[in-house]
Amino acid sequence: MILDNRGLEPPQPMMRTLAALEKLKSGETLTIINDRRPMFLYEQLDELGYSYETVERDDGSFEITITKE
Repeated sequence: MILDNRGLEPPQPMMRTLAALEKLKSGETLTIINDRRPMFLYEQLDELGYSYETVERDDGSFEITITKE
């Protein structure tokens, strides 16, 4: 599943991402695309036990793949 959060003002991207993560089953992934690096989201993901990988895209946005363990 891909969630495009570009063009949204904080805290909208984080709220949308956390809501989508609640629907994931163990082993599933969610890919989000944000205008900026989601520093506060990383803290939440660490606390909730998700793993993630961030890639900066050519257009300056960030693609984060989040996996529910």
